[in-house]
Amino acid sequence: MKLGAERLQQVAESATLAFSERARQMAQKGINVIDLAGGDPDFTTPAHIIEAAFTAAQKGATHYVSSRGIPTFLEAIANHYAAEQGLQYDPKSEILVTSGGKMAIYLAILATIDRGDEVLIPEPAWVSYVPMVQLVDGVPVEVPLDAKNNFLLTREALEEKITPRTRALLLNSPSNPTGRVLSRQELEAAAEVALRHDLLVFSDEIYYKLLYDGHQHISIATLPGMRERTIILNGLSKTYAMTGWRVGFALAPKPIMSQMVKVQSHTITCAAAFAQYAGAAALNGSQDCVREMVEVYAQRRRLIVDGLNSLPGVRCEAPEGAFYAFPNISGTGMTSLEFCERMLEEAHVVMTPGSAFGPSGEGYVRLSFANATEKLAETVERLRKVL
Repeated sequence: MKLGAERLQQVAESATLAFSERARQMAQKGINVIDLAGGDPDFTTPAHIIEAAFTAAQKGATHYVSSRGIPTFLEAIANHYAAEQGLQYDPKSEILVTSGGKMAIYLAILATIDRGDEVLIPEPAWVSYVPMVQLVDGVPVEVPLDAKNNFLLTREALEEKITPRTRALLLNSPSNPTGRVLSRQELEAAAEVALRHDLLVFSDEIYYKLLYDGHQHISIATLPGMRERTIILNGLSKTYAMTGWRVGFALAPKPIMSQMVKVQSHTITCAAAFAQYAGAAALNGSQDCVREMVEVYAQRRRLIVDGLNSLPGVRCEAPEGAFYAFPNISGTGMTSLEFCERMLEEAHVVMTPGSAFGPSGEGYVRLSFANATEKLAETVERLRKVL
């Protein structure tokens, strides 16, 4: 009896979740483990957002709602992108609320990619992009970015991977894992390639509010000719410390969005109603909570970057956005997997090997600084003792 689909044979398990699971197993044995492998903010969801969900649930928001989402939240998303990026989307036909940002990405890929279609993925890239394309029988085509050039996205790198089967380009800015924020020049290069080859663009903007040193987030959909071929993918998990709420959303032209809604209606039906009211409160309410969290992240960023740069064989560029450090550990003589394995066993610190993010990530490791400041300081000292 056949017990599994063949396409799943090529899909690897998430390296991030695998290391986090090992950390949980060690913690259950009483070992003091510092887990920096995941991307879960250590902040509590702001009180006014929790209150909005609680009030909504008390008033009966515990049933099915439209697959697209509740009008209040859809309008909040539309107003938010209009204010932030100057982009106009119809909340009734061009926006979809999903169960988390990850589901928004998968729905977009499932609704637009056919068997054999190629999707360009600049790497190092988040660990789930390649499997998502594989799960719909698409072909992920990794586009290696040069670490010596700070992982700059160039037109030449993209053009080199174009074939007659190329259907789409997947961008992520700010980047997980590198922390790079795509500049206008990089986005213009990507847009030029997309327009020349008639490509769709999946724009993962989940870290769009987590920026440092004056860097600005620009959605590629704002560039000439790009709105009609771009699917913006976002959510509330990182910005508002709402990972467990599973609230994401997508913005896209009506013909694409109608297909995404069709898929959602036959799969998850709809995102949780009370969580959508929380989402509306997050976007419509004061953004002071976001600014306060970013200020703390900025302090932790400096602490971890300075600490990593003080270690033998390690060098780390300051990330421009998101909340990950991506230090180069090649000077230690270890591969990224060897480094993470050793630090897990000897320092009891959990990180993700750079190789999990693509070939260009080898020689690097990723660690999250969305964690308590004292734990980050202790991490540096634990690593120092081993090294």
